[in-house]
Amino acid sequence: MAQDYEKHGGKGVDGHTEHLDPHLMNQNIAARIINPLAGISGEQLEADVDHFCQTRGLNDKRDHFLKGAFLAQNPKGFESQHNLTAEDKDVIRYENAHKWSHPKLLYLTIALCSIGAATQGWDQTGSNGANLSFPTEFGIPEDDPVNADRNTWLVGLVNSAPYIGSAFLGCWLSDPINNYLGRRGCILITAIILIVTPICSGLTQNWQQLFVVRLILGFGMGAKGATVPVFAAENSPAQIRGALVMGWQFWTAFGIFLGTAANVILKDVGRIAWRLQLGSAFLPAVFLLAIYVCPESPRWLMKKGRYAEAYTSFRRLRFTDLQAARDMYYIYVQLEAEKQIIRGTSFISRFSELFTIPRVRRATRASFVVMIAQQMCGINIIAFYSSSVFVQASYTYDQALYASLGFGAINFLFAIPAFFTIDTFGRRSLLLFTFPQMCWTLLAAGLCFLIRPIDSTYRVGLIALFIYLFAAFYSVGEGLVPFTYSAEVFPLAQREMGMAFAVATCLFWASVLSLTFPRMVLAFTTAGAFGFYAGLNAIAFCMIFLWLPETKQRTLEELDQVFSVPNSVFVSYQFKHAVPYFFKRWICMNKRATLQPLYQDEREMDLVDARNAKAAKYTQA
Repeated sequence: MAQDYEKHGGKGVDGHTEHLDPHLMNQNIAARIINPLAGISGEQLEADVDHFCQTRGLNDKRDHFLKGAFLAQNPKGFESQHNLTAEDKDVIRYENAHKWSHPKLLYLTIALCSIGAATQGWDQTGSNGANLSFPTEFGIPEDDPVNADRNTWLVGLVNSAPYIGSAFLGCWLSDPINNYLGRRGCILITAIILIVTPICSGLTQNWQQLFVVRLILGFGMGAKGATVPVFAAENSPAQIRGALVMGWQFWTAFGIFLGTAANVILKDVGRIAWRLQLGSAFLPAVFLLAIYVCPESPRWLMKKGRYAEAYTSFRRLRFTDLQAARDMYYIYVQLEAEKQIIRGTSFISRFSELFTIPRVRRATRASFVVMIAQQMCGINIIAFYSSSVFVQASYTYDQALYASLGFGAINFLFAIPAFFTIDTFGRRSLLLFTFPQMCWTLLAAGLCFLIRPIDSTYRVGLIALFIYLFAAFYSVGEGLVPFTYSAEVFPLAQREMGMAFAVATCLFWASVLSLTFPRMVLAFTTAGAFGFYAGLNAIAFCMIFLWLPETKQRTLEELDQVFSVPNSVFVSYQFKHAVPYFFKRWICMNKRATLQPLYQDEREMDLVDARNAKAAKYTQA
């Protein structure tokens, strides 16, 4: 191992010998997570910091970056670093002991950019309620004895329009818009679209107009969905990144709840109810107009070579200069290593590198799996059509709206525990636990549709019970993980393109689901359709098990090394170590069973500790 480290380690950056072998970022067969600063001598590290500050216009921050670089090199040995003051050490001790303590502006930034996601959730359930009214007003009722098949397809087409617009254009627009205008500029443009189009949808006079307006709505939804989670991930500290980035899905769940509540509130206003149900979805997007109150993503600024502005952003998002300099320099060193294998100089090259560079290809596959799994699990057959489903379960019109409100409330409330589990249990663990639960609850809900008589109190109650249980398990796992996971797995050069691909995958299949579910119900019955999606849950579980690495509590740059582990190594580990451990620990209930970790974190190894000791001597001089 020492010889390997000498081969792949080195003397620094900025024109010196590279500290990470680029080959390791594509084929990390030993599954080693290496601190790129470990083993660099104190003299060399100081020279690197001086060069960094001089060439990036940060000479006045040189002392902060020097202390930050040594801290990033040996974060657990800060107590022995004599170049840190007592006040500096108090800051790090407090940071380690209070992982949720950060500047209010950080939380405001995450909340403000994420709240716009409520528009998407509100639109889903607004159209859910509107499905009971607008088809009749526009002359395409689904119960038409002559044109039932045609009308069913048209209703599905109107409902799927935002997702078609997102998948085929909106998501892909995020890359050039982000490239030229930054994260905040893209969010502002999408906010305007998301305010105007819902209002216009409530003013349409035929289904063709409604389809076009909702298609344009999708342009904004796609670009926003590909940008906001990335913006949140790039601003968040690694320890709680999952909890902060999942704010996107949390607000989507809240939007679903608000939409179902609006459906209930507006149900008695007469023929214009569906117009108000669709039009009211603009409200959450209004908050996004204030996005320039928040700092721009420091990683995006570094990508553009605007290091002084990046430091200013970091300083607003961290309590002290030391924390800002430490995080910025560590990110910089990792980005320099990324540049050795990842270029992404044009739209086409960034897209092609999603599939041609092994490290990026593994991230692309993982994000594809977690995104398509969100549609395979079947949640959107409830989010899009719950009112119709409950009517088919013998509920009255009003009862169906109230039952949908219960679904929205559960979907929102059960998202709250994930704030405390996503960065402890991890993304992968939550999904592997919840998918089997979603499988059996959805299957049980479908089977309850077979209970006779159809107006049986037991039938009605059991259908609602299992749908609510399904929603609860979904909210804890697949409801909150996909956008968080996809926003963090790509390297900076491909982050916009990778997230665009991931979101396009999710929303394209959402459009397919929305388009086909009404027809599927006619062909399979509701019980058969639920059973079909229960089977897809089982398939999604297998895909996640085989192709989804864990990402919790690592910096965005450290994930380069996680996704450099070949899939053959990852799969072999699951079958040789993870599965036997699960059987021994949870089937045989052997509390002494232990699981050998896949990733060997060299920051914890004696080799690195020894090399850091050499660097520590320099700080003690």
